[in-house]
Amino acid sequence: MLVLQSQLLLANAEVVEFSDESLRPRYQQLIEELRCPKCQNQSLADSNSPISNDLRAQVQRLLEEDLSDQQIKDYLVARYSDFILYRPEVNQTTWLLWGSPLVFVLLGLLVVYRLYFKQRPSESQSHSQSQNSDQISPEDQQRLDSLLTDREPK
Repeated sequence: MLVLQSQLLLANAEVVEFSDESLRPRYQQLIEELRCPKCQNQSLADSNSPISNDLRAQVQRLLEEDLSDQQIKDYLVARYSDFILYRPEVNQTTWLLWGSPLVFVLLGLLVVYRLYFKQRPSESQSHSQSQNSDQISPEDQQRLDSLLTDREPK
């Protein structure tokens, strides 16, 4: 049964024929770099959805028409937006996508810095606080003495 299933899977595998076999590496690279517009986080190479099959055929056709990789990407971006690219280029529409990780890292470092240095007292403050905590005002000392004498057993 397992052998039969593996044969069926192999029969389902898509075989792409090129007029020039030198196009095959470009084709493989392009379908790895292009995202399936329907699937979640899958390239055209990984997806088995009908739209991915159509897009792979389209990429093959465009390669056969002797378009460059950039022209093929531009063609697909015009139809599916920057979403079709796994690594969109940095431009006015994608600067937030590329810049936000840096902004969040810097904000995180700022928060850590402020928490660390605002919570930790400086040496001079801690030294003066320790001196003050060793000394009690005369009124407090008198009150303490009266409380202690009241608590002594009679």
